[in-house]
Amino acid sequence: MNRLADAASPYLRQHADNPVDWYEWGDEAFARARATDRPVFLSVGYSSCHWCHVMAHESFEDAEVARILNAGFVAVKVDREERPDVDAVYMNAVQALTGRGGWPMSVFLTPDGQPFFGGTYWPRDDRGGVPGFIRVLTSVAEIWSDQRDRVTAAGEQLSARLRAVSASPDGSGTLSEEITRTAAERIVAQWDRHEGGFGHAPKFPQAMVLEFLLARAQSNQDQPALDAATHTLTAMARGGIYDQVGGGFARYATDRRWLVPHFEKMLYDNALLLRVYTRAAQMTGDPRYRRVVDETVAWLFEDMAEAVGGFASALDADSEGQEGKYYVWDHDEFVDALRAADIDPGAWTARWGVTRRGNVNDPHGHIPTGTSILHEAEQVPEDPDVLAERARVREVLARLRRDRVPPGKDDKVLVSWNALTLGALATAGATLDRPEWIAAAERTARFLTTAVTNDDGRLWHRWTPRHGAGIPAFAEDVAYLAQALLDLYEAGHDPRWLDWAIDLAADADARFRDTDDGTYFTTADDGERLIARPREVLDNATPSASAVMADVNLRLAALTGDPLHRDRAEQTMVTLAGSATRMPPAFGALLTTIERWLAPSTEVAVVGPASPERDALVGVYRQRWRPGAVLAVGDPDHTDAVPLLRDRMMHDNRPTAYVCHHFVCEQPVTSPDALDAQLTGADGGEPHA
Repeated sequence: MNRLADAASPYLRQHADNPVDWYEWGDEAFARARATDRPVFLSVGYSSCHWCHVMAHESFEDAEVARILNAGFVAVKVDREERPDVDAVYMNAVQALTGRGGWPMSVFLTPDGQPFFGGTYWPRDDRGGVPGFIRVLTSVAEIWSDQRDRVTAAGEQLSARLRAVSASPDGSGTLSEEITRTAAERIVAQWDRHEGGFGHAPKFPQAMVLEFLLARAQSNQDQPALDAATHTLTAMARGGIYDQVGGGFARYATDRRWLVPHFEKMLYDNALLLRVYTRAAQMTGDPRYRRVVDETVAWLFEDMAEAVGGFASALDADSEGQEGKYYVWDHDEFVDALRAADIDPGAWTARWGVTRRGNVNDPHGHIPTGTSILHEAEQVPEDPDVLAERARVREVLARLRRDRVPPGKDDKVLVSWNALTLGALATAGATLDRPEWIAAAERTARFLTTAVTNDDGRLWHRWTPRHGAGIPAFAEDVAYLAQALLDLYEAGHDPRWLDWAIDLAADADARFRDTDDGTYFTTADDGERLIARPREVLDNATPSASAVMADVNLRLAALTGDPLHRDRAEQTMVTLAGSATRMPPAFGALLTTIERWLAPSTEVAVVGPASPERDALVGVYRQRWRPGAVLAVGDPDHTDAVPLLRDRMMHDNRPTAYVCHHFVCEQPVTSPDALDAQLTGADGGEPHA
C-alpha cells in the first residue's frame, strides 16, 4: 500500500497497490521535491479512462518502472475530475509542448510546479517508433542532472505561455443575429451528411453544439441546422455509442459510423444528451427521441443513482481486464437467449447487427474478438407490436447481462455533474410530463443543500461515501448548479430553488468573475494558487462556466427584473462573441445563450393554487421550446417570493396567466386558448438587436 490507500478518489485508490511511491497533489509532494532536489512526475487521469488503465498495468504496476520513478522523481497522481484546475493548467502545457492532449496525461515539473516536458500515454518499452516510458524517465533524469539551466529556462518560458493563455480574451463582438447565423453555417459545413456528427473519427456527441443548432432552428426556422442536429441525434441513437440494452451513451465513438465506442459511460455526457434529446422530442415529436430520453433516465436511476440522493460519476470501459466485455455479444449467446424467451432471433440479429464473425475490429485487441456491438443495422419499425417485442428483447438481454462482471463504478458525487443531471431531469420531467423525474431532481437538490454546502453557504466540489465533502467548489460547480436550480424552479415552482440560484450567482460574480471582461475563472479568487489561473471560456466535454453564467444571468434578469444580471450577461457575451463566430464548435453553450438573448424576450407568470386549471395554463407554455422565455408559477398568497409574480392577481377567481416583455405585460388571461394566442404572437415577434 502507498499513500493513495485512503484517498477519497476511487481513481487514486486504484493505484494504492502500485509499487510507485505516489503522492496526492499538495504541499507535501512539492516540499519533498524541493528537499530532495527531484523533479515531479505528474500523472493525471480518471477512473473510467481505458488508456489510463493500460499505462497503469504496463508501467505503474511494474517493479522496474517503480524503481526508476521512486529513485529519481516525486510521483504525484491526480484525478482530473477532482481537480479540473490542475488538469486544465497542465493540459495546456502538454498541448503547447506536443500539439495534442489526452489522458493519461504525463507531465514533468520543477519543484516549483513549472512544467518542462510532457505527453500522454507512453508504453513501458519502445514500440513502433514511440519511446517507452523507461526511456523517457531515464532521459528526463539525465537532463535534470546535467542540464538544469536548460530545464529551468524551459519551465519558466512555458509557465509564461500558460499565463498568457489564461489572460483576458482578446476580442469582442456586437450581439446580432449574424453571429448565430454564421456560426450555424460553419457548423453545418462540417456535418457528415452520410453518418451524422461533425468531421471524421473519432466522433464525440458535442451536446452543446447540437443544443445550439436546435435553438437556432426553433428561433429562426433554420432548416439546415435542424437537419444536421436531428440526423446526428438519430445516428447516435442507432449506433453502438448508445447502449441498446441498458440505455445511456458511451463517451465517444472511435469510428465514423458511431458503431465502436470507448465504452466508458460518463454522468455528464448523459445529462447533457438527456437535455438535447428532450428538446428534440419536444420540437419534432419523433418517438425515437422520447424513447432515448426514457431509457437514459431509466439507466441513470438503475446504475448511477446513489442511495444518498446524488449520482455517481462514471462507469468504467473495462471489465475483467477487457474493454467493452460487459456490453458486446457472442452470436450464439444472443440467439440462445432470445429462443429461450420464445422470441424469434432472426429479425433481431439483423436489426441489431449481430453476426457470427462479429462486427468489432479493434486494432489494439482490447475488445473481445468475434463479438458484436448492438446497433440498429436495420431501422426498427415504428410499429406497436415490434416496439413491444423490442422491450422484451431488451429485458431478456439485460437480465442475462446482469450475470456478467460489471464495469467498475466511480462513486464520487461531483456537484457540477450532479447539477447537470438534476437540471436535465427537471427539464425532461416538465417537458414530457413526468413528475417523478422532477421529484428525483428535487431529491438531488436537497442532498446537495446538506452534503456539499458549508456553514457559510459555499459549495464543495466533491462528496464520497468514505470522506464526505471536500475540495472547494470551482466555477463549474457554482454556475451549473445555479442553472439547474432555475430549471428546477421552472419545473416544480418551489421558490427556494430560485432563491438559492440567486445566491449562487452572487457568489460566482463575487469570487470567480473577471470584472474587466465578464468571463469567469475556474478557481475562486481565494482558492489555491497554481502557476496560472485557468479561465472558463471554451466548452470542453462540458459547457464553459462563462457561457453558463451568461445564461443564468439572463434568466435571473427576466425572473427578478434586476438589470445588473442583464448587464453582466451582455458583458460576457460581447467579450466572447468574436471567438464564438470564429470557432463555433468550441462555443456551443455560449451560442445557445446568445440565441436566448436574440429571441423575443418573454416572461410568463401564472398565478393560482395548484389545480388542473393552473396545470392547463402551464401546459400551454410547455407545448413548445421557447428559448427566449422564462416561466414563474405561484400560489396567489405567496407571490412576493418571486419578483415576476409580484402584484399579479387572479381574475374571476381563476388561475391567471400574464405574458410580459421586460416586465410590461399584456392583458391577463384565464383560458388556455387565450394564452396560446398570446404566446404564438410573442413567438412570432422580431428578435431585438
